[in-house]
Amino acid sequence: MQITQCLHAALLVSNLRQAEHFYGTVLCLPKVDRTLRFPGAWYEVGGFQIHLIEASSFPRELQNSEKWGRNRHLAFSVNNLEAAKEHLVAHNCPIQISASGRAALFTQDPDGNVIELSEVKR
Repeated sequence: MQITQCLHAALLVSNLRQAEHFYGTVLCLPKVDRTLRFPGAWYEVGGFQIHLIEASSFPRELQNSEKWGRNRHLAFSVNNLEAAKEHLVAHNCPIQISASGRAALFTQDPDGNVIELSEVKR
């Protein structure tokens, strides 16, 4: 089996408005116009989609299940890591530089999901 792309990641968020601000304004991801039957939003980056789901629309047992567990890790490629760092600092986002020495930094969305930004040379 060969995997060629990731279709989407789904994240439960406790405050949809805060999450939309983070993904749409702070990370500058374009919002996808999609009809949903429950509170949520879709964003896209490089053919990959992120589905934000308001946690309160799920029963608590599902919110805490293994599938919807907390602290997911999303990794994104950026063209200019220094510019990305400056952008996050301007939005008061906490930043941690990669301890491995590679060109990457980490921040968190409002729900504690880890966001990794890496500068990938092509």
